[in-house]
Amino acid sequence: IGLGIPAEPLFRSRDKCKMIPMQIDLSSIGMEKGKQYETIITTHNSKGAQNAAPIGVICSGPDKVLCRIFKGRHTLDNMCGQREFVVNITHNPELFYMSTLGNLPESYFSKNDSIKDVDAYFKCEVTSLKEAVKRSDPIKSNGEAIIIKANAVELVIKRDIKAFNRGFGHVIESLSNYSRFDLVDEAKKQDYIKSFREARRVVRKIGYKKDIEAMKVIEKKIKEKGYDV
Repeated sequence: IGLGIPAEPLFRSRDKCKMIPMQIDLSSIGMEKGKQYETIITTHNSKGAQNAAPIGVICSGPDKVLCRIFKGRHTLDNMCGQREFVVNITHNPELFYMSTLGNLPESYFSKNDSIKDVDAYFKCEVTSLKEAVKRSDPIKSNGEAIIIKANAVELVIKRDIKAFNRGFGHVIESLSNYSRFDLVDEAKKQDYIKSFREARRVVRKIGYKKDIEAMKVIEKKIKEKGYDV
């Protein structure tokens, strides 16, 4: 199964029969350069078997993305073998947990590898594969990962949507924990602080400026209670 990537980038309007050649701009689905978004990447292997996996994707330009994937995953094998993949944009939790805990049923996939019930997707061509070693990563795998860089070659928007950046989710969770801080015992307070430190790490890495500023305010409030974060 091939993606049938067109010779020039295309944008598909809501009229499914109409294909309009134009410059792809991922900001039309809320993706900004340098930010990471939670997506579901779909691929196929040499035998045509399709696979879906939640993968964080970094927008590196108006029509460029990159992601870092650990070795041993079907998604990485398929990307390396086929040199193409599809990035699906959705807020549907069912699609995320199903593709995390197993693979999506065949009926969920379109012939072009996209997921049928998503709000938008874009097809990508791999431009480079590079060994990635990051000793500071909390995931220990001896640095066995690959950074994939790719160009978006077709963007399909079915419904208005913004790609999900999980920095905001960490802000909300940190605020929720803070609101309970004075109601719990010391052991639970330490759990909240540990959770906040990890949330702060993630937000600093992938969040928007407003998310980072919000975490600074929460940090200040926790310190005012006499705790080191």
